[in-house]
Amino acid sequence: MEDVLNVAAYISQRYYSEYGEQIDKMKLHEIMYFAQRESIIQTGEPLFDATFYGWKYGPVLKEILDTTLISIEPKDFISNCFPILNKVFESYAGKESWSLSRLTQGELSWKNSRLLENADNLMSLEDIHKDAERIKTGREKLNRLGLL
Repeated sequence: MEDVLNVAAYISQRYYSEYGEQIDKMKLHEIMYFAQRESIIQTGEPLFDATFYGWKYGPVLKEILDTTLISIEPKDFISNCFPILNKVFESYAGKESWSLSRLTQGELSWKNSRLLENADNLMSLEDIHKDAERIKTGREKLNRLGLL
C-alpha cells in the first residue's frame, strides 16, 4: 500500500509538469478518490490507507488538506501503481474541478456519507468497493460490445 502523501505529491507534480500550473485542492481530492477507486477496480485493494470524508462538494482527505505538495518529492512507487495512476490522470486531470465534483457526487460512497447533510461523515471503504464494482461491470459490458 502506498503513502497517501506520496500519491498526492505525485499527482500534484505530474499535473504541474503537464499543465504548467498547480492543481487546485478540489481537483486533487477528486483525483485521489478516483485513484483509490481505480486501484480497487484493478487490484481489488485500496491504493493507500486513508479515509475520505464526504464534504459538500465531494470526497476530502484530511491528510492532504493543509499540505503544500508541490514541494514534496515523490518516492518510488510499487510497480502496479503506475497503470492505476496513469488511467486516472489521463481520464480526469484535464476535466474542470466542478465537473469532477459532479462525478463524485454521483457515487454511492459520497451519497451515503451525506445522508446527514452538514455532518463530517466518513465515506465507507465498503461503499467505495461497491462504486468500483459498478464501474468495473460497466467497463466489462462496454468491452464485450467492442466499445472500449
